[in-house]
Amino acid sequence: MARAGITPARLAEAAAELADEAGFEHVTAAEVARRVGVQTASLYSHVAGTPALRESVSLLALAELADRAEAAVLGRTRRDALAGLADAFRDYAREHPGRFAATVVPLSPETARASAGPRHARLIEAVLRGYALDGAVHVHATRLLGSTIRGFITLEAGGSFDHSSPAPGESWEQIIDALDALLSDWPTR
Repeated sequence: MARAGITPARLAEAAAELADEAGFEHVTAAEVARRVGVQTASLYSHVAGTPALRESVSLLALAELADRAEAAVLGRTRRDALAGLADAFRDYAREHPGRFAATVVPLSPETARASAGPRHARLIEAVLRGYALDGAVHVHATRLLGSTIRGFITLEAGGSFDHSSPAPGESWEQIIDALDALLSDWPTR
């Protein structure tokens, strides 16, 4: 019989809290069971195991991040929309480092389509619509934004900028300006 209060959603939240506190790599069925006060075997009536728990954190984080990014982009265009999107990602990563790490968990095609992943794609498309980009380059621009934003956030979280001046926030603003300039004048072949 399932223990009262233990649901897949509650387990996902407990796993997400664990990820933020200890790191995403520490999310295991045993650790989540300990956190919610049940035996590990009791979890299996709610979740298939560690991979499923990690996937649930990924899905939760993708949805939370999409909500934040959507609010940050809504009603904005060009640099303002770009900065809103980037800042939403950076702020989320600072507040929820384990959840942010979970946003890159590979998902099956079916799970990815049902996740908030498509919302993220639509948000990036909304940002790119503000620039006069040919539709054929959207995939390249999307990859540029994703790799630059996520790369900076990952390096900053790892302490890569702690040993030098100026402060990372100054570089962040310069990078947003540079991305805006590049998107405004995308090179053609």
